Amino acid sequence: MSDYDVVRVFCGPRGGYGNELGVVREGSVMPDPHERQLFAEKLGFSETVFVDDPERGVIDIYTPTLRLPFAGRPCVGTAWLLDVPELVTAAGTVGARQDGEFCWIEARAEWVPPRTLRRYATAAEVDALAVPPKGEWIYAWAWEDESAGRVRARAFPGRVGERGDSRSGGAGACAGGIDEDEATGAAALLLTDRLGRALNITQGAGSQILTAPQPYGWTEIGGRVVLER
Repeated sequence: MSDYDVVRVFCGPRGGYGNELGVVREGSVMPDPHERQLFAEKLGFSETVFVDDPERGVIDIYTPTLRLPFAGRPCVGTAWLLDVPELVTAAGTVGARQDGEFCWIEARAEWVPPRTLRRYATAAEVDALAVPPKGEWIYAWAWEDESAGRVRARAFPGRVGERGDSRSGGAGACAGGIDEDEATGAAALLLTDRLGRALNITQGAGSQILTAPQPYGWTEIGGRVVLER
């Protein structure tokens, strides 16, 4: 098996929670897309990143079942690990910066696959939600403090046949798919783009995601990253 790093992305203030990500720093040892897909399936993380050029930040992102042009959490985690000013993804070039305890990336909402953003009246309603039936990808959210931009959110991928893994940090992960995703940068990007304002999101059991709209349709996504191994 090839060497790989494991980082947790969008950790809480004390370094807990977040979602695990696998990063193969030497992507050249596994150039074939089919081989990469099999390796991502074997690792079982929500996403695995293959670094094709560490100096330029060229990366290739896979879930256990498909290749992704862009994903928020993999970009934040890999940008932190490589400490580069940008990443080159299949969707486009992603700006990156380090700011104290947070790593930030800059991306576009049109790079994100469709998600249902479902608003609830209170954070308590979001907390009480049961996992919905498989089907649409739902990002459930409510204001904790609208004036301060504080949001409570939970993510339900709802993809039939999508493989999950308990190491991914998703609550209720099972062989048939991840019932709940602990931390999802792309969905946070979509919500920020829709609301047009900076957000401080608490997702899942305690992950933290920060976002901020930028000029010309760009959005920044930031979070803490911890090296697991």
